[in-house]
Amino acid sequence: MTRKDIFIDNNIAKNFSNPLDPEYKQLIKWLIEYSSNPKKHDDNAHLVVSKKLIAEYYRTMGHAASGNNIAVIINLLTQQSRLNRISNEQIKEFKQKYFTNKVKRKLTSNEEDREHIPVVLLSDRKYALTLDEKFTEDLLNFPSFAATVGKKPSDIPYDK
Repeated sequence: MTRKDIFIDNNIAKNFSNPLDPEYKQLIKWLIEYSSNPKKHDDNAHLVVSKKLIAEYYRTMGHAASGNNIAVIINLLTQQSRLNRISNEQIKEFKQKYFTNKVKRKLTSNEEDREHIPVVLLSDRKYALTLDEKFTEDLLNFPSFAATVGKKPSDIPYDK
C-alpha cells in the first residue's frame, strides 16, 4: 500500500508556526495525528524530506516557539518513523538518470529547488505544497512523471 506522503516546501512550512488559516490547521492536525494500530499504519501521514530540506526548515524555523512549528512536527514524525526520507544518493542517482541536458534547459527553478525535484518525484504520491511558481512549473512539466502540486492544502487531496 502507498504511504500517504506529502512534500511541504519551506515557503509553506513557515505558515505552521502560527496558523490562522483553517486549512493549515487541518493539514497540521492530519500530519500529527497518529494511529499505532499496524493495520492503520499506512493511513498515517508521512512527510517527504531530504537532508537539504530539513536544513532549510531549521534555518528558517528553528527559532520559532510554537508547538506546531515544522521542527516540532519533524521530531514527532521521526519518533513515529513517519518521514519518507529521500537520501542524497537517491537524489544524485535521479538527477544522473533524468536530468538530461534537454530537461535541464527547460527547468525554470533555481538550483536549490532543483535539488527538491527528485525528492517530490521519488515520493510515493508525488504531492507537493509550494508557493514557488517556477518550482511548480518544473514539477508539473517534468517528463515521465505526474506530480500534484498546490499552493494551499485544499489544492491537494492529501488526506485521502
